[in-house]
Amino acid sequence: MLTSIALLFLVGLLLSYVFQRLHLPSLLGYLLTGILLGPYVLDWLHTDLLNISVDLRRIALVLILMRAGLALNIQELKQVGRPALLMSFIPASLEIAGVMLLAPRLLGVSLLDAAIMGAVIAAVSPAVIVPKMLHLLENKIGTRKSIPQMIMAAGSVDDVYVIVLFSAFTSMATGGDVSLGRIAEVPVSIVSGLLLGIAVGAALVFYFRHFHMRDSVKLILLMSAAFLFLALENQLKDLFPVAGLLAVMSMGATVLALYPVLAKRLSPKFSKLWVAAEVLLFVLVGATVDLSFAVQAGFGPLWLILGVLVFRMLGVVLSLLFTQLNARERLFCALAYIPKATVQAAIGSLPLSMGLACGNIVLTVAVLSILITAPLGAFAIEQTYKRLLD
Repeated sequence: MLTSIALLFLVGLLLSYVFQRLHLPSLLGYLLTGILLGPYVLDWLHTDLLNISVDLRRIALVLILMRAGLALNIQELKQVGRPALLMSFIPASLEIAGVMLLAPRLLGVSLLDAAIMGAVIAAVSPAVIVPKMLHLLENKIGTRKSIPQMIMAAGSVDDVYVIVLFSAFTSMATGGDVSLGRIAEVPVSIVSGLLLGIAVGAALVFYFRHFHMRDSVKLILLMSAAFLFLALENQLKDLFPVAGLLAVMSMGATVLALYPVLAKRLSPKFSKLWVAAEVLLFVLVGATVDLSFAVQAGFGPLWLILGVLVFRMLGVVLSLLFTQLNARERLFCALAYIPKATVQAAIGSLPLSMGLACGNIVLTVAVLSILITAPLGAFAIEQTYKRLLD
């Protein structure tokens, strides 16, 4: 497995450098590395590494959400509370509706299968947009109207909303019931995740103020608490919904609000860890890609993904009506809300493992959505933020 890890980093960094020289996102290099080294092409990654890839991707995701939380100023976020809330569900809802409208015609699937497919591809990727938004925050770009903070906060809630819908649709497909209680899980999980993160963040700040320790130890404690949030979410999923990823971000934001000096010291440490975690995350996402599915499916999934992006961007525009943002800033928000990767890699194969008839085509569309929207969205952000934002 050590050889696989070495290859993962060496080839990933090499290809990312090549893509940067071509003025393309380094993300493309990481994804291509995963595809080449993964089980469907060269098969050079050890089975043990692939078996734990889901956990490794979640660790990387926790790292970037902690980094985001430590940069998320609550006072600034209050200025964009309503549009951030609307962006957390309107774009995803319209995208799912778009899939339900187009997929039966383009792919010949049923309406329920189209709903499952829509729930898989509708989630935006924090792993792609958060690093980009943090770059804007650090350089004070778009911060006067809290645009980076709004996109980061909305993206984390968007994922919770979509995953709950995915659970509801797959329950229907397997003969289960979808009650009002299941639908109510969405706001309950969001509120409980926020409260959990705030409570633990406040408790840790109290502990840090009264007991001296190195900042590295504080970082370990914060990361450990974040991992426990995800474990708690999994343990309580049948009893009480908790949005673990949202708890991670709110814990970081609480540390920034109550102990800003510490947050500013810890943020660079998380940034350094992200250098390795980013490679690990996207190479392992690329390793899940089976190109043979995409070839067999033809152009239908491609037209579907491009078509529903129009619905998503329309949802962003609707969410930003009656705000202070001008047309250029609204266009940037719509472009920044394109990338898909993490959620699609995590749940894209679940319908197939459940034995659903739509499993193969859902996986194909999920894979293509990663390959198309992750680099497209990252490229769009990098190429437009200087022209569209102040």
